[in-house]
Amino acid sequence: MINASLQGWGLWIALAGATIGTYFCRAIGVLLAKKINQDSEIFRWLAAVTYAMVAALVVRMILMPIGLLATVPVWIRILICVLSIGVMVSRPTRRLVPALMTGTLLMLAYGVMR
Repeated sequence: MINASLQGWGLWIALAGATIGTYFCRAIGVLLAKKINQDSEIFRWLAAVTYAMVAALVVRMILMPIGLLATVPVWIRILICVLSIGVMVSRPTRRLVPALMTGTLLMLAYGVMR
């Protein structure tokens, strides 16, 4: 049930506020992007932290999933990951989409056959 303050105009005002806040932050990012040196140590450190966080979340999702993915045995999840990585490294250029499709289709196939 929607809170009484978010009914009618309140919902539209909340949406407008979120939109303005998002585009304001993006505009500041565009203005500051010209002044950022992408080869600086801080930028490289931020990129490394970002990649580490994504990798940690992927490993957690594979080894300790919640919800429907938890019903798939761990060896099948790892096998699908290995096969998808194999597709990706078979030819490193332009292989991300085929690797993602491989993992998705194999997981769907497992769900259908089960």
